[in-house]
Amino acid sequence: MERIALYAGSFDPLTNGHLDVIRQSLALADKVVVAIGVHPGKAPMFSFEERSAMIEQSVANLKGAKNRVSVVSFDGLVIDLAKKQGASLMVRGLRNSTDFDYEMQMAGMNGTMAHDVQTVFVPASPDMGHITGTLVRQIAKMGGDVSQFVPDAVLAALKNKLI
Repeated sequence: MERIALYAGSFDPLTNGHLDVIRQSLALADKVVVAIGVHPGKAPMFSFEERSAMIEQSVANLKGAKNRVSVVSFDGLVIDLAKKQGASLMVRGLRNSTDFDYEMQMAGMNGTMAHDVQTVFVPASPDMGHITGTLVRQIAKMGGDVSQFVPDAVLAALKNKLI
């Protein structure tokens, strides 16, 4: 039986921290579905199509990722999407204890709604724990160098968006 992991987030933009979680997820599952949250009331920096393209370009360089990572959008409950995608795992990245407290609550709620979907926490690699999409956007908008924090495809997209 194929093991599918779902990794959901806004990915606005994808960071090296997100890419690290995807890399670790590939060791846990046969396929990883990256689910981009799309909410009509929010105005992201990048459209779903742009975020999807950045993810696809960035994972192309990950060892063992070929034909194992897909990207979808969602606007409802992530647990409903996990069931729809046939995922048995929901992967969540943890940077710190604040993330842990929040993610434990979400795992409990999701576990109650879908007993057959397990939440797996993936710790941030030591050099990735400080990276957030919010900080990347802020630094990039102010003309700062974010090349250490994002994959090359995202860096190019940020430069094009902010010129």
